[in-house]
Amino acid sequence: MPTFYKIDKERRLVMSTGTGIFNKEEALSHQRRLLADPDFDPSYSQLTDFTHITQFDLSAQDVRQLAQRSVFAPDARRAFLVASDLAFGLARMFEMFSEGAGEQGIRIFRNLEEALDWVLAKTRAS
Repeated sequence: MPTFYKIDKERRLVMSTGTGIFNKEEALSHQRRLLADPDFDPSYSQLTDFTHITQFDLSAQDVRQLAQRSVFAPDARRAFLVASDLAFGLARMFEMFSEGAGEQGIRIFRNLEEALDWVLAKTRAS
């Protein structure tokens, strides 16, 4: 699955998206690329678009490992945009594992406008 991201420094936002098959290896690669990017700041918010994923190749253990290895700050707002019930369930599992690891700012959405409104609310309040 190719993953892409864009960092909007003005809005302090990382916009991530993927297409095709989503698996642990690609997710880890995405995290490594973000960490290596000089424009990345862990305190930035993130909007992750899962609506173009056609297949999820992840176990519950994979989701747990990805949640425990977050590259974002514990209070960073992170919105996951999903289209299917399977994507919602996996994102919800990630949210619960992340909360167990101390993260507080993950929400799941099915509507892009609502996701953007929520994820950017912290930036607008600053």
